[in-house]
Amino acid sequence: MRKLLIGIFFLGATFGFKAQYGTLNGILTRLEERKGINQNLESVNIDNKKFVLIKDLADHTERNFIVIKGQQATYVEIFDDKATGESTSNVFSGDIIRSRKNIISLRADLLEGKKVPIPVTKTLLLTRQDGILYLIDVNNKDRWIDEESFSNPKIKAKK
Repeated sequence: MRKLLIGIFFLGATFGFKAQYGTLNGILTRLEERKGINQNLESVNIDNKKFVLIKDLADHTERNFIVIKGQQATYVEIFDDKATGESTSNVFSGDIIRSRKNIISLRADLLEGKKVPIPVTKTLLLTRQDGILYLIDVNNKDRWIDEESFSNPKIKAKK
């Protein structure tokens, strides 16, 4: 009788673990998606894409854009001073390199057509979360969102 009860217990525990495995697997998949791990985005075309980053700070607002066209990229910084209402901008241009591991390296060495001594460099991780493409800066974790997601009503409906 004791062996029968232990056998039933193990059988019930096995079914319980299988049910929990599905839940745990779903949670782990979601966490990996957030970190950008194990995503196969090699087939995603980033040509003619525009990524946006907006920072609202106490004294000013920063709007940053990365526009990718083939192997060339344009990096734009716009600073809006809240006290005076003035805007200033910097337009850098350069090139990008995309690795097989969803890493994009940006090197912008021209400031409004003139060579700069120290180029602006960014190392970005291409990731997709909830159907939206992001570039995550690996150094400071800034998240650049694909501009198409702002105007796409299907993606807005998911939120």
